[in-house]
Amino acid sequence: MGISNAQNLNAPLPALRPYGIRVSLRPGDPFRKLLGDDWSRTHWYATSELRDAALADMSRKHEYSRAGDAPALTFVPIQEPGAHSDR
Repeated sequence: MGISNAQNLNAPLPALRPYGIRVSLRPGDPFRKLLGDDWSRTHWYATSELRDAALADMSRKHEYSRAGDAPALTFVPIQEPGAHSDR
């Protein structure tokens, strides 16, 4: 008898990613009315070097920014409790 659906647990578990960047809106940002005052998004990385490189890219002034534009998001580097520093 054949199997109708492939097993969905045959892929390896994702690698441990204890280093993160929490992205949130600045106080007073009008998008808080749409997303809520507690909105945030967290991006996770395997090493602090990968996280720091992504943080630098996320928070840089992009080439399409207008003069006087300021980032509307706050980027905070975080680390899961119990993760050792790899520096």
